[in-house]
Amino acid sequence: MNKRVLFETIRTLVAIGVALLLALIIIFSVSDEPGYALERFLLGPVTNLRNFGNVLEMAIPLIFTGLAISVMFMAKQFNLGAEGGFFFGAVGATALVLTFNLPPVILPVAAIIVGALAGGLGSALPAVLKARMGASELVSSLMMNFILFWLGLFIINNYFRDAMAGAMASHRFPDAAKLTRILPGTRLHFGIFIALAMVVVVYLFLYRSRWGYALRMVGLNIRFAEYSGINTKSVILYSQIIGGMIAGMGGTVELLGMYPRFTWFQLPGYGWDGVIVAIMARNNPLLVPVFAFFLAYLRIGADIMARVTDVPSEVVAIIQGVMIMLVTAERLLAGWRHRMVVKEKMKAAEAAEVEGGGVQHG
Repeated sequence: MNKRVLFETIRTLVAIGVALLLALIIIFSVSDEPGYALERFLLGPVTNLRNFGNVLEMAIPLIFTGLAISVMFMAKQFNLGAEGGFFFGAVGATALVLTFNLPPVILPVAAIIVGALAGGLGSALPAVLKARMGASELVSSLMMNFILFWLGLFIINNYFRDAMAGAMASHRFPDAAKLTRILPGTRLHFGIFIALAMVVVVYLFLYRSRWGYALRMVGLNIRFAEYSGINTKSVILYSQIIGGMIAGMGGTVELLGMYPRFTWFQLPGYGWDGVIVAIMARNNPLLVPVFAFFLAYLRIGADIMARVTDVPSEVVAIIQGVMIMLVTAERLLAGWRHRMVVKEKMKAAEAAEVEGGGVQHG
């Protein structure tokens, strides 16, 4: 492990520790039974199989959106369209499974492909505006989230709504479209393997392909990348479109794994959570599942605590906010890092001086 990775790891752990300490202080301040509340918060998710299954279920969409945001952020494209892509991918998948009568296995695979294409389509416009006109992808992607949301509702309500459902919902999905449950007593489904496979695919793409190399170079220094002959406009385009496709895939997997029909009539929020996961993971795809699991664990623990104690679940929102502020604070532990670098340089200089003296003596 090099010094930079070590420093970032320690800084992230310090941020998490400070946030959890603050949560501890809040729990002891507002609860009549702080010990029990803390025990439910920290250990509740692992007290039984159902609770732990809930953690894994929640981690699946966070992995997808965390990967989507990481790809875009790695190229320094601050596209926040994973939320809309996640939602619109689920809309595309709904349209496919309710229109085509395909056999098992083929139907969910086709739905995931269509969902990915729908999510990529949602990110294409901000990418084109940035590459061709220099428009801020941050602003255009935020606006695109709401365009995709209302467009998706229009499609569901006008073409796939079940008038007999008693609520705004699509027709039920055929059994052939649903992802298989893999852990009895929970709703954990096959999507967790798809999510983990995508972690490997994204890692190989970023670190073992020339397209991933170009993407990382653009993120490090776009002017240097241009001078090196990299087509930076194409990188800007495909980094955002790939991120949108991953988000759309995640929306499809979440829908077919957890729901019998489309019932999302507000944005589900996983795209915003993906920003948190990506920031915590430092855009490293191999760390995305770790922090997706961590965030899911905190939320399930907070939910359990809120249900059985007098501490509100909003405590986890405070923890998230503090962690993000500290992780992104460049000056956190900067003095320690500076001393570490200086000490390393001094050791290298002393070694070089000793080696030079030995050569002169000889």
